[in-house]
Amino acid sequence: MPDSPHSLDPSALPAHVAIIMDGNGRWAQERGLSRSEGHKAGVRAAKAIVTECRTLGIRHLTLYTFSQENWGRPRDEVSLLFQLLVRFLGDELSSMEKNGICLRVFGDVDGLPLAARTALRHAMNRTARCEGMIVNLALNYSGREEILRAARLLMEKGVRPDGVTEEAFRACLYSAGQPDPDLLIRTSGELRISNYLTFQSAYSELYFTSTYWPDFTPEELRKALRDYAGRSRRFGLTQEQIP
Repeated sequence: MPDSPHSLDPSALPAHVAIIMDGNGRWAQERGLSRSEGHKAGVRAAKAIVTECRTLGIRHLTLYTFSQENWGRPRDEVSLLFQLLVRFLGDELSSMEKNGICLRVFGDVDGLPLAARTALRHAMNRTARCEGMIVNLALNYSGREEILRAARLLMEKGVRPDGVTEEAFRACLYSAGQPDPDLLIRTSGELRISNYLTFQSAYSELYFTSTYWPDFTPEELRKALRDYAGRSRRFGLTQEQIP
């Protein structure tokens, strides 16, 4: 019998979940479908997970949508991915506003195709005052590049070496003002974080599943959340030192 959101203890839920949405292509290949069908199924899965997180009260969700390395994919596939993004934003913007979902982007928006960056900026402006939940899309994103970008911003501000504190550095990251991910999920069976939130995930709990992203249902998310709830987060402390 499937579980429900009410089976989870709200006090044990993470404040911020980050997900590497992997496996669209393999999901399609195993079913004799085109990669484009896999990506379309992946969009449907993303919508369901955003809805579930909003229902559960998870305040921050970051989805690895398109990495800087993804530009190396076939041109037609890249074009389709951004078409799907623009269509998704057009279809879901009103629902996002209604449900209090604020959209933000981690990554270089200026480097995206015109239609995508126009749709993104429009959606971010429309949802800027929404306070129910923040959904971050990591687009044209690289964790290492984010760190370099933050270092450059500090230099541009003329910050002296003794002023380069963790607090000052965090203020220059895309995630400024948001908590680090408590839980980082990767689908499809790969066991790495692939240059994703490199600074922010230093103490994230990692959850890997062999389930392909299109099959990562709200039930699969709840399975990951139950696993997370059963862990003891030590942050480098011994069990005896944890308050």
